[in-house]
Amino acid sequence: MSAEKEAAPRQRAVNPVKNFFAGGFGGMCLVFAGHPLDTIKVRLQTQPRPLPGQALKFKGTFDCFYKTLVGEGIRGLYRGMAAPIVGVAPMFAVCFFGFGLGKKLQQKKPDDVLTYQQLFAAGMLSGVFTTAIMAPGERIKCLLQIQATTGESKYAGPLDCAKQIYKTSGIRGIYKGTVLTLMRDVPASGMYFMTYEWLKHILTPEGQSATDLSVPRILCAGGMAGIFNWAVAIPPDVLKSRFQTAPEGRYPNGFRDVLRELIREEGIGSLYKGFNAVMIRAFPANAACFLGFEVAMKFLDWILPDM
Repeated sequence: MSAEKEAAPRQRAVNPVKNFFAGGFGGMCLVFAGHPLDTIKVRLQTQPRPLPGQALKFKGTFDCFYKTLVGEGIRGLYRGMAAPIVGVAPMFAVCFFGFGLGKKLQQKKPDDVLTYQQLFAAGMLSGVFTTAIMAPGERIKCLLQIQATTGESKYAGPLDCAKQIYKTSGIRGIYKGTVLTLMRDVPASGMYFMTYEWLKHILTPEGQSATDLSVPRILCAGGMAGIFNWAVAIPPDVLKSRFQTAPEGRYPNGFRDVLRELIREEGIGSLYKGFNAVMIRAFPANAACFLGFEVAMKFLDWILPDM
């Protein structure tokens, strides 16, 4: 066995079906822990450039959090959560299923140890799998999150939002931003899962199994995986949020028009709008996700040991 293979962590036997159900539970944990800061992130990313002499509505992460909480209460921080909750269980189920399948496809024997490059590739496959669910959910979520800041009440909720989009733009309107979702999630998912497996290996005491990590170590590995994930994902996420919430016809050439406009008017730093909110959210949300996943996997291994 090569030194590269010896460096990679040993993993439990891969079962994509168990990954599917455990991933769904982990995704629900992620949404409950992270949605408030996701709302802040989207509002910062999509706030319009002020007119001459006017100030930005939100000066930064904490100002946006404070104004949202004061103006809309705790419900304002959870605005638009119904869409990701409905989509998150199947989306993370598919995400973890894709990762498990990606690992299994690269193993010649069930006990083969994968390299970190192979883990990255498996993670990228999971990003492809989730786009069909993620893109429409993100489109609806972003529209609901920004409508409160405009003072409008165009959409009564996720279903009403989906109906109105479909009525005016058809299925293409529902899936607006799919290419940008792929550009965000494929490399970011590879980084996400590879980092988690690497940190589990680093944090596993000598002579013990990575499947028996303590809760604090799982939280640390999961939280840091979220940080690494978003370090890769933020620029395409900014473009996606702008594109998905723009009026129809504003960007006829897609993300290229969004990119040109942002850099021309606000500079390269605009691609990292919402950075603080993203990073503050990334650790607790993804720590909760992976803890939920590991707990669910232990439960499934207990009730279905031979599966």
